[in-house]
Amino acid sequence: MSFLKELFSRYTLHEGQSKSAELAYFFLLSLFPFLIFMLTLTAYLPLSTDDVLGVIEQYAPASAMSLVESITHQTLNNRNGGLLSFGIIAALWSASNGMNAIVRSLNHAYDVEENRSFIIVRLTSIFLTIAMVFTILVALLLPVFGREIGRLASDFVGASDLFLSVWAAIRWGVSPLVLLIVFSALYVIAPNKKLSLRFVMPGAVFATIGWIVVSTLFSFYVSTFANYSATYGSIGGIIVLMIWFYLSGILIILGGEINALLHKRKKLPDENPYH
Repeated sequence: MSFLKELFSRYTLHEGQSKSAELAYFFLLSLFPFLIFMLTLTAYLPLSTDDVLGVIEQYAPASAMSLVESITHQTLNNRNGGLLSFGIIAALWSASNGMNAIVRSLNHAYDVEENRSFIIVRLTSIFLTIAMVFTILVALLLPVFGREIGRLASDFVGASDLFLSVWAAIRWGVSPLVLLIVFSALYVIAPNKKLSLRFVMPGAVFATIGWIVVSTLFSFYVSTFANYSATYGSIGGIIVLMIWFYLSGILIILGGEINALLHKRKKLPDENPYH
């Protein structure tokens, strides 16, 4: 059986479409608490609202961005210390529910049962969520301060303008690198199976490239051909977000299935420390 045929067969057998829809629901559920946390946190960091929205806007469809921006401005107008505390708790809990759905999907991909305790699974999900927050902050801070850091490095080592040009290209290429790091960590830590980084890289690379390409194409399709606001009215932005999250869920699950299939074909011994 060819690799692609077997991959599609496993995706269908493991109810990939249903699991992608489940992920889309949890992603939507966690998005706005996560935004509340991120946008409130920017009050304590040298970041602006445009910096936060700029990262999301790179991939999100334009019609969905109008909804996100509306929530953003409402949040900023009501920002306070208590909101930060609420944002941390709500974002971690809601996003960890989404991570739990990913954990179940990846366990299914590797055909392993979840026998870790509820606390371990929840802590794993929260850890992945915090790691995602950290990587997003790095992605936000590097473009903001990247030019100044590059100039300081250039003055220190005596580099030329070529160095600054190369540095500028590197710092604006940070978003794909952050995505790769997030997906790699996800595929290593989430399943109830001991896996090394090199075994999950194929799926992580696929998910990273696929997510960027699909998000760009979907954004172009929505802005050029589809008018969801005319069809669904005020909830058009929510519909676009759900479809975008659904496509994202498909790519995450496919990345996990790719790793699981390669793992199966290599016939590696069971390395699961939890059994």
